[in-house]
Amino acid sequence: MPQRKRILAPVGGRRPARSQEDWFPFNSLPVDCQLHVLSFLGEVDKCSAALVCSSWSRLVRSGKLWRVADFSRRGALHTGQEGLLVSNREFERWKAWVHNYAHHLMSRGASLLTLRASFDLGDQCNKWGEFLSNLLESVHCRDLSHLDLNWTFTLLEPLDLRLHAGSSSHQESVTKLDQVCNFQILLEKLACQCPRIAKMRLPFDWSEASVSLLSRFRCLRVLELKYFWVFKGVNPGTLQALAEALPSLRSLTLHILVPLRNLGISYTLESPSLEFLDVSQSRGLVFSRLRLPSLRELRAKKAVRGITLDRRTRLRIQSRWPCLYQVLKEGAPKLQALNNERLLPSWKEQSYGELTSILQQSCYCLQHLDSWLW
Repeated sequence: MPQRKRILAPVGGRRPARSQEDWFPFNSLPVDCQLHVLSFLGEVDKCSAALVCSSWSRLVRSGKLWRVADFSRRGALHTGQEGLLVSNREFERWKAWVHNYAHHLMSRGASLLTLRASFDLGDQCNKWGEFLSNLLESVHCRDLSHLDLNWTFTLLEPLDLRLHAGSSSHQESVTKLDQVCNFQILLEKLACQCPRIAKMRLPFDWSEASVSLLSRFRCLRVLELKYFWVFKGVNPGTLQALAEALPSLRSLTLHILVPLRNLGISYTLESPSLEFLDVSQSRGLVFSRLRLPSLRELRAKKAVRGITLDRRTRLRIQSRWPCLYQVLKEGAPKLQALNNERLLPSWKEQSYGELTSILQQSCYCLQHLDSWLW
């Protein structure tokens, strides 16, 4: 049998040197590997890691570790709630955090991939539009790919803002025109500095200038346009022009309110790349023609408008619209799912019971809408 090696006691009480297996050689890894490991930490943990040693402190200051600017996650008591009223002291505390957080990102030379924010760009007192513009100018945002921006609400609002909402001075400082104007200024800056945005979610006013600016984001793949808080219609030609201007678009979600004065208008949508279309949150949006050869899923829901029409008027309006089933047969040959229901492979050859039930929920034609209450 082989003899076992004797373990000698340390001379002079000194502990033996540690073997290579006793420590993890993190500092021996390439810098990119070290950054990749640290990238899995949250923002607070990254700041804590910077206190470990000087080499880690230098690593944490790398802009590659600061990819997300999220101004929408702090201070809200209820997830997803917008325009939450708080005391003036709490608002000032939150606003100080917003500015400190922005300074933190700027000082580290953040290289942003994601920007999330909810600020009322019409707020002349806090000037959130200038704040966001300054942030974009002070960080690296050329590779920004995800924008989630609500420019109509500030995440937290001071209580006295609502108490004086009826005064003329407040209405002059926070107006619809101010919001749209500052939104367009910011959108133009984003188009110049962040041309690679691939995913965008924001309210939209559908003005000619805003559509023109949005059309410059040629890399957009996922787009969600929510209601602007002013009730405003959407020109059918404008919708089609936007779709034509975005050659890479794969997913489109539209929240459109068609005004009663435009009752009877129908829309055309053509896009060779679009694979997912969700108009279930829209009201009064009717498609007369679709040319979506790549479309695989559609979500559409018919909304009762709450008005009563006499039979002659209703028939005159509905007679202008083809059945959604015919529109999909001709314009979406690859459709696989409608309102989260999987379609049978033979749906284009012949309708069936489940499909008819779905059409009753989503089609405005004479066959699927037989009610005086619209």
